Amino acid sequence: MEKHSKIYIAGHRGLVGSAILKNLKAKGYQNFVTRTRKELDLKDAKAVASFFENEKPEYVILAAAKVGGIVANNRYRADFIYENLMIQNNVIHQSYLNKVKKLLFLGSTCIYPKHCPQPMKEESLLTDVLEYTNEPYAIAKIAGIKMCESYNLQYGTNFISVMPTNLYGPNDNFDLEKSHVLPALIRKMHLGKALEENDWDTIQKDLNHLPIEGIDGNAEKNEIYAVLDKYGIQKREDGIYLEIWGTGKPMREFLWSEDMANACIFLMENRQFSDCYDADSKEIRNTHINIGTGTDISIKALAEVIKSIVGFKGSLFFNSDKPDGTMKKLTDPSKLHGLGWKHSVELEEGITKVYNWYSENKPT
Repeated sequence: MEKHSKIYIAGHRGLVGSAILKNLKAKGYQNFVTRTRKELDLKDAKAVASFFENEKPEYVILAAAKVGGIVANNRYRADFIYENLMIQNNVIHQSYLNKVKKLLFLGSTCIYPKHCPQPMKEESLLTDVLEYTNEPYAIAKIAGIKMCESYNLQYGTNFISVMPTNLYGPNDNFDLEKSHVLPALIRKMHLGKALEENDWDTIQKDLNHLPIEGIDGNAEKNEIYAVLDKYGIQKREDGIYLEIWGTGKPMREFLWSEDMANACIFLMENRQFSDCYDADSKEIRNTHINIGTGTDISIKALAEVIKSIVGFKGSLFFNSDKPDGTMKKLTDPSKLHGLGWKHSVELEEGITKVYNWYSENKPT
């Protein structure tokens, strides 16, 4: 990519897209095309076709997606498969029709089988059944990988797919119904700490920025107590208890979003689709690239780290009646390391950064 190249970032306001945009600007890129969800519905084929015909981007980064944690993935199964397939199909196909030089498609490591050998290598894709709770989302992402791969093989396009592990960072989703585990724990402990300190100013500001089920900081205290209790922030006679779904035993890997962005731009600048497979192979498949750290942590240990950083002194309660999800999800980033990139921000440093960001900025 040249510094003046026209780059379209789909989903530029989200956790992934905003980190990529920030990284590109820091590297001196200056010619960006962006549209908010209100300005361009990526599920609308005609609107997407018109956008590409008018703007003619040279490079496309497809970071737009409908995402969520275990609750949202399981509850809104139809929404997750439909919306993600529509977004992907429209953007990838129009990138081909409009001769985009390179496209980067961002997926998720949930594409791998539920009982995938650990750490998860790219070649494990489609070797066994998926985790049930996020199966629709995973199938959509697998379709995106195969669409990029197939267009490359049939039409000679240069579309690269990357599979980031669990991401966290600025502009994360802190909605307690739809967020992933790390931002959810940060917000719950932030509110729990305020509750144990009887700091209603902090609670009201937090809820005004991001109401929970319509309950904002202007609600009556009993209403606030009730909605916090529903989401596992419970005031009892002997202190504040914070409920966490599952046993706390599952192992998870986390990557600082700005490290992920750096990996994406590294690939856009330095690697082609042809670098992603063995040229002598009779069957070209599994050309996607894992982006991860190669290290993981239990949910229980993660909660203790966040508790220490936030300063929450209450009790943690692991509700084993709730699902754990896959017990271990650790990527093997060997392919990416072999191409020349490695992460730089370790977990405790990253959690400190994102909590400071959350405390100082309006939650999203």
